[in-house]
Amino acid sequence: MELAILGLGRMGANMVRRLLRDDHRVVAWNRSHEPIKELEGEGAVGAYELEDVITQLQQPRVIWMMLPSGQVTTDMINRILPMMSKDDILVDGGNSNWKDSVARAKQAKEHGVRYLDAGVSGGVWGLEVGYCTMVGGEDDAFAIVEPAIKTLAPVDGYKHVGPSGAGHFSKMIHNGIEYGMLQAYAEGFEILEKSPYDYDLAGLAKLWNHGSVVRSWLLELAERAFDDDPKLDSIRGYVDDSGEGRWTVFAAIDEDVPAPVLTLSLMARFRSRQEDSFSAKVVAALRHQFGGHAVKSETDSAG
Repeated sequence: MELAILGLGRMGANMVRRLLRDDHRVVAWNRSHEPIKELEGEGAVGAYELEDVITQLQQPRVIWMMLPSGQVTTDMINRILPMMSKDDILVDGGNSNWKDSVARAKQAKEHGVRYLDAGVSGGVWGLEVGYCTMVGGEDDAFAIVEPAIKTLAPVDGYKHVGPSGAGHFSKMIHNGIEYGMLQAYAEGFEILEKSPYDYDLAGLAKLWNHGSVVRSWLLELAERAFDDDPKLDSIRGYVDDSGEGRWTVFAAIDEDVPAPVLTLSLMARFRSRQEDSFSAKVVAALRHQFGGHAVKSETDSAG
């Protein structure tokens, strides 16, 4: 099939590459032009203006946004919707708030455009491993986009999870759970690091991935992080949150669901911005390993 990808950042560019490998025709747009030129060299169709995106696609068009959540995505929707035609499909693959996605689906419908919200997980590893994808929206729109989603995802790694908002709601909870998992590993490794024993933390992470009940991909990444920097001396324990953890806690409050682990893991991220700790360094290192999230070095200012 053919589709456009808007936003060629950490994930968007590699999504284009994965689609090209499976012979999809991909129109690539980005605010800055260098990523477009690079992907043109790999087989994508470059679009240097939004109008080019529209003219390069046949109807019904599929336009997939991989943009930062919030105002950037809102502005793009407001620009692109008037250019689109009846029955075109607009996909938001960013980490948008699910309530925004419900409202945007209604906005798109007023233009005769179908809207899908796709929660995408895979980070910088998605090109090779695939992107686990949770999609909300109408059945017929999902069916049209499904060939591209199937290419992007690993085997059994995608699902149409419900109506508008369901994709981003499930991705929000996914990331909330991630907060808790990261914090549990981080606190455990800090206790090990402070113990009277001189543990090989990379070796211990590797050991636990062989038959242990706590084995996971995150432990594999912990092993890599400790191999690179055994004491994480080059990393400040400053951990950002991109919003989904907060939204998960808000949803728990709205639904009267006790979620102490997820709530406290969010609080721990706030704590990391006040004073350094080894557990915060572990979380920062793991986020960098799986998502390419920026880390602050010990030479960076605390501001």
